[in-house]
Formats: sequence, structure tokens, C-alpha cells
Amino acid sequence: MTHPDDPDRTRSRTDVEAERPVGLVLPVAPPVAEPTVADSAAAVAEASAGWRRLSRRMLLVHPVQELRRLLVPLIALVFIGRNQDRGELWPLVGTAAVVVLGMVRWFTTTYRVTPTQVQLRRGLLRRSTISVPLDRVRTVDITAHLLHRMLGLARITVGTGQSDREKEPFRLDALTVEAANRLRTELLHERGPRAATSPDAVPVAPVPAPAEQVIANLDPAWVRYAPFTLSGLVTIGVIVGFVFNAASQAHVDVTEVAVNTARDDLSGLPIALAVAVILLLVILAVVVLSIGGYVLALWGFRLVRQGATLHVTRGLLTTCATTIEERRLRGAEISEPVLLRWVRGARATAITTGLRVGRGAERGGSVLLPAAPAAEVDRVAGAVLGTTAPVATLLRRHGPRARRRRYFKALRFAAYVTGAFALLWWLANWPVWPVWVSLALFVLAVPLAADRYANLGHALTEGYLVARVGSLIRRRYMLGCDAVIGWNERRTFFQRRAGVSTLTATTAAGRGRYEVLDIPRADGVALADAATPGLLTPFLAAPPPGD
Repeated sequence: MTHPDDPDRTRSRTDVEAERPVGLVLPVAPPVAEPTVADSAAAVAEASAGWRRLSRRMLLVHPVQELRRLLVPLIALVFIGRNQDRGELWPLVGTAAVVVLGMVRWFTTTYRVTPTQVQLRRGLLRRSTISVPLDRVRTVDITAHLLHRMLGLARITVGTGQSDREKEPFRLDALTVEAANRLRTELLHERGPRAATSPDAVPVAPVPAPAEQVIANLDPAWVRYAPFTLSGLVTIGVIVGFVFNAASQAHVDVTEVAVNTARDDLSGLPIALAVAVILLLVILAVVVLSIGGYVLALWGFRLVRQGATLHVTRGLLTTCATTIEERRLRGAEISEPVLLRWVRGARATAITTGLRVGRGAERGGSVLLPAAPAAEVDRVAGAVLGTTAPVATLLRRHGPRARRRRYFKALRFAAYVTGAFALLWWLANWPVWPVWVSLALFVLAVPLAADRYANLGHALTEGYLVARVGSLIRRRYMLGCDAVIGWNERRTFFQRRAGVSTLTATTAAGRGRYEVLDIPRADGVALADAATPGLLTPFLAAPPPGD
């Protein structure tokens, strides 16, 4: 209420009551009717409408998961109970508590899909509700571990394209396989108007899932490419690191044990033969572990197109199903490690938003085809992109200046290594043989530099920026020009002297940045301007004299 003399001044309640005429009866609002039992029941029914529960079979899954997660505390209870009366009851109490905790998750977890959101409610003492707008759903991944598969269950994870490490994931563990597939179809293919909730609304029939178009199936013969990915070597490194860590905690010198064992077993053999035996054992271990990892992670691989989405399923013991929306697909990447390239193999991954990168090219969610024949990889990449031009187009070379830089960088590395060993020999009394061995790097640098230049190139075709780089791992990036949100040009001192630069396309998909190395500066500016017309227009100007 405003004061009559000053509109900006608010009148107090005392002023209003003082000016109220005596005997004036103000109207009184009618009393609010108390809610009846029927009204309360209707409200509860409306609040719970549409909420669904997880499968009852999860009552057999979650207790096992909780037991595995809390195995260390349960073992501690066993040892503590030994020193107390009736100590045998403590492990039973702890196990029963863990089982009850796993069962409570079923009673306290519900989810529903509204016309605008997918919601998840869970928790007993700490109740939480997670809501994800349907237009923010980027991926729907379905995973089934061995226990899930035995019970016909699956775990579904809804991704929004944001960092899953920074927020609580939207995960349903566990649904029946049929319910998980229906929910995936509902979230990805039924985003149109849904049925109204009023009693007079005409029910709308659910939209059937689009037909599947098979793009690729795993050929069992492709297992022969697994040893050339060197994934088994990484596995050996992980195992060795774990053994060394466990041995250091147990105060055991693993190096001494390994040396003594090898000396006892190979003491009767010549040195050359002993080294050959050790190398053979390492190669066999790499081959076996590579094939085992390939089969476990990728057996049953299948890539299909369903409507406007790509579905990838893979896995032997643990099955994984990843969904990629084609409207979020920004391109593809073909990688060829040097050993895999020698046997004419390659692998392909998607450049897309909403999926993490850096989890391994084969085991990551963005895999389009694992290690397979290079011709098949090219075919799949072209089918996913909808055109074979980015895969088959000839790349433009970067000229003699870029070639000289390849040789210069390779020889410079060899010189740094040899010089470091020479200084250690001169100043620290190191043996001289590392200096002579490092001279071999100069011989290896020449073919390496030639291969790096032969793999260097770029092109612009049918709306895709194509760039190839690398030698030990040759990568061919095919990035949609509409996904480029900015450009970055970097020129080191030596690049300025050579008249070349590194042009980086910035994007929100995949690795976030894709480089065109050592491109002539004029070609780089023309490439960026042609890929994103108008983006560089305010910054294009005649270079200063002598630049």
C-alpha cells in the first residue's frame, strides 16, 4: 500500500488501522475446507502415477554387489570377532546388514518418464531426485555383467554429454533386458508429443521403434589383428605394476627374485639363446593377452543404424550397448598403429559429443569398428558419415618446408639423446657404450622422418575437414566443418623461420581440438576460411612486411 503524499513510501499496518472507520466490517475469506480422506488418496495416487520400480530380480544382484564392495570390512569383522565372546556372530551380523542394505535399494528406487523429463528417486535416509530433460539425453548405454546376464537383467545409464565425474550419474541397476530396450527406445525415439493425462484425452499409441540397418558385424577371423594392437603389452605393464606394488608392501624384492629365477633356469644356455627365450616368452604373453582382451571386450560386436541413432553392442562376459545420436555425430577417426598398418589393419572411432574420450580406442564407448581389415574400416566410416569422400579423397601435401621440419625434428631428438649420454660419460664416468648405441637413432630417424612426411596432409571435401598425421600411430581425422567453433594458429620460432604453422580446429566433440601440422601459412588461412566461411573475415588482413 502506498502513501497518498509520497507514492514511493510504503504505509505501515498501524497507519492503515488508524484510518479505518469505526464499525466498518471487513470481508473475511471463507474458511479453507479440510482435505478429506478421498482427496488425500487422490493426491497420493497422482503423485505416484507413472513411477516404475526396478526388476525384483535385482534383489539377487545388489546384495552380491554390496558384499563385494564391503568385503574388506567383513574380513576385518572376522578377525575382530576372534578375540571376543560370541565372535562368530559378528560376521553373520555384518553379512546380514549388507544384504539388507542391498535389498533396501529396491524399495527406495523408482523412476518415471514424463513428457519433458526422465526422473529418478532413490535413497532412504537421504532422499534424492535426479531429473534429466529429454532434450538433453545424448546417450543411453546398456551394460550387463555376468550375473546380470544369468538373471536376464541389464544396467542402463543415461548420458547428457556433460562430465559424468562431476555429477551423480543417472543409472538404473537393474532392469529386465526387455524393459531396458523399451526405455532406450522411449528416450531416444519417442520424443514427440506424449499422451495427455486428462481423462478425456484420446490415448496415443506408442511409436514403434525404427527398423535396424546392420552396418558391421564382428568377423571371428579379425582376432588375428589383436596381437598387432599391442594391447597385451599394456596389460603386462599393468600386471607388473600391480605385482611390484604388492611386493613392496610385503617387503619383497621382486627384481632379485626374478633375476635369481632366470639365472637358475637359463644358466645352462648361451647368452644369445637365453635372450631369445626371454623375448619369445614376452611375445607369447603379449599375443595371448591381446587375443584374450579382444575376445572379452569385443566379441559379438555389432554396429547398427536405427532411425537417427547408431547402436553399438559388444562384449563376451560383460555385454555393453552404446547409443550414439547421429545429430551429435561430428565425424570419424581412423587410427592405424604401425604394426597394425603393416598387416593392413585399422580401427575407427566416432567424433561425437556426449561420449568421453581417452578410455581406449577399442574399449571406449565411441568405437565404430575394432581392429579389422583397413578396407572394412574405410567402408564402415563412409557408411556412418553418409559419404565416402572424406575417406577416399587424396590429401594435399604440405611442401618441402614441412618435409625438412620432419627430418630436423627426428635428427634433433637423436642428437639430444646422444649428447646426454656423451655428457654422462664425460662428467659422471658412465660407460661409453650407451653413446655408441644411441648413434643408431640417427639411422632410424631417416626412415621415421620420411614416413611422418608421407603421412602428413589435409583436404576439404563435402563439408568435412580431413587431416592425417603421425607415424607410430597414423590418424586420419574427418571432422564436419559445422562442428568447428574456432581456430587457433600456433607458430614456434622454427616454424616462423620455415614459413609454416600448426592450425588447430576447436570443437566440442571428440578430443576437442584437431591439428593440421606444419601447413604453409597461406594455405592454413585459406583452409580455415573455406571451412568456416565468414568466421575469419574480421581477422583477415594483409600481413606486415617481412612476415
